[in-house]
Amino acid sequence: MPPSLLSYETLVHALAGATGSVVGMAAFYPLDTLRSRLQVDNDLKMKGSSWELLVRLANEEGIEALYRGLSPVLQSVSVSNFVYFYCFHALRRLHTTEVTAVKDLLVGSVAGVINVLLTSPLWTVNMRMKVEKNKYDSLIKGLIEISKKEGAKGLWSGVLPSLLLVSNPAIQFMVYEYLKRHVIARGKFNAYSGFLIAAVAKAVATSLTYPLQLVQSRLRAGTSLKPLWRDVKSKPSVMFRGLEAKLLQTVMTAALMFFIYERLVRLVLLIMRVQSQRK
Repeated sequence: MPPSLLSYETLVHALAGATGSVVGMAAFYPLDTLRSRLQVDNDLKMKGSSWELLVRLANEEGIEALYRGLSPVLQSVSVSNFVYFYCFHALRRLHTTEVTAVKDLLVGSVAGVINVLLTSPLWTVNMRMKVEKNKYDSLIKGLIEISKKEGAKGLWSGVLPSLLLVSNPAIQFMVYEYLKRHVIARGKFNAYSGFLIAAVAKAVATSLTYPLQLVQSRLRAGTSLKPLWRDVKSKPSVMFRGLEAKLLQTVMTAALMFFIYERLVRLVLLIMRVQSQRK
């Protein structure tokens, strides 16, 4: 393995990305729960604004329903983002030539493929815990139970659309890094501008890839795609069910995640430089 793939700086990026993702997901988790329910609901009973649906879910199933499966999701998102941030920044270090949007897109795609292959089983368990009450006691028990009953096919259900969906974080990182470079060139980049840039980047990526995300969610939940295809024939907009909740959740989560990420990276790297100068 090339030495450049292993560095403290890359590790800092990975840990900061994982930390930011956990905080962001925890802050906006009810919207993620709503998005999951909208994507796998065959009866199309959930209609109304995101706020109205959240209130209805809380009234009908209790506040705890909005946070069902929070712990395993936070475990999974931390692992997933650690892998993605580490791979993305490690692979970028291999390119000593000028960084471009196209190179960021390619590096993000490779990092996404690695991430999907390693962490897809975690998200399969999460989806089933989120849409079915008391499905599994924990993430580990869920992984064991699915592997026993369904084998690798069950654990990696939805992996094909997931592999196609590596375009989502790849597009997000491409747009984010592209805008970040331009803002830095003007000398105006800080954690707050990073927040806004991340929001724009995630909105673009989510809007472009949402139909694939819907198919992925249904496959992970073990839900048949036949009702979806039937509904799409009469109403194509069904492929964008839950987009409002998804945009609210992912945009705000990504924005908060990158805000924390940029702050942590700057702080830790500054401390590392000060310590190295003292030596």
